[in-house]
Amino acid sequence: MQLEQYHYGKNGWNQPLNRTLDSENTLILIFSSPNISLIKEPLSQLKIFFPKSQIMGCSSAGEIYKSLLATERFVVQVLKFEKTQIKLVHHKIEESKYSKDVGKALALELGSPQAIFLLSDGLNVNGSQLTKGISKQFNNETIISGGLAGDDANFEETWVLVDREPKSHYVSAVGFYGQDLYFNAGSAGGWKSMGLKREVTNSCDNILYELDNQPALELYKKYLGERAGGLPSTGLLFPLGINGRKDEICVRTILGVNEETQSMTFAGDIPQGSTVTLMKSTFQSLIDGASKAVNSMEMESPQPIDSLLCVSISCVGRKMVLGQRVEDEIEAVMDALPQGTMQVGYYSYGEISPRSSGRCDLYNQTMTVTLIGEL
Repeated sequence: MQLEQYHYGKNGWNQPLNRTLDSENTLILIFSSPNISLIKEPLSQLKIFFPKSQIMGCSSAGEIYKSLLATERFVVQVLKFEKTQIKLVHHKIEESKYSKDVGKALALELGSPQAIFLLSDGLNVNGSQLTKGISKQFNNETIISGGLAGDDANFEETWVLVDREPKSHYVSAVGFYGQDLYFNAGSAGGWKSMGLKREVTNSCDNILYELDNQPALELYKKYLGERAGGLPSTGLLFPLGINGRKDEICVRTILGVNEETQSMTFAGDIPQGSTVTLMKSTFQSLIDGASKAVNSMEMESPQPIDSLLCVSISCVGRKMVLGQRVEDEIEAVMDALPQGTMQVGYYSYGEISPRSSGRCDLYNQTMTVTLIGEL
């Protein structure tokens, strides 16, 4: 596998585009500013230089380039596979209630891949249902990872690339086929519970209406205090944790609020009858979590891996908490990776990675890493 990284800024490309990497089994990943007007020129050039390649990408809340938070706002990763076949598919998602059906449709289109990487609209989707729909069609040996698109911290509009053009209301997925693929994924958070546990007394999928029979938004605003006026973005600082079995906590990010119904919409399901708590973190716990995401994987390979890429997808909420120290968690991932590994990625509205059972799920406020290579 051949790897090449680029970024495009005010002075154009950081280095000349390599036409020789173009092929039917070349995957080009793009993570970019949500401002479509800023990406027209570099995207147009990529389409000319790589006419055969599969181009996949999404808007973000910040781009990861090597060990840095990119300031150029257009980051490109080229992967030319020598032995592995790839197939890129897209599916429109009109409303979030169709998320499970869209996941199932994508799985059927992909057939029987060794692994799947997917990117989704970040606002018009229920990530929990999307992952349920796609993972149900496969056994746990098919690794599925990816993320939801971002829009800085605006929560207004996100997009993914469909037929080489940015479009909202879509999900893209690429399947990898062949026995020479190395594909691995891991995740870790770094958040801890705070305050009382409360019961979800009224919810529907990813919309939360009541906690302990009280209006959810009203109660949440009491916790936020003066920060409540900045919702939904300020909610990223104190996400909601769903208490599961064996003390496992699933963190959920707020995507929107409804003053009329006093409800909150999350990136994934908030099951009725579950117990939840607010979550908190520190700089160091988030940075340590980034390292643990890499260390959570079994890194051994039966054969040497020539070139290795790490696609790191972290949550915009972590970026907001870390502030000027955001590059510390990016560097923590790099430090934990095998020497010579390339890193690219972005800050998202939701992260997709396997659980310990092997089945993929939606994460929020989590650092997820996907390793891609060929044996």
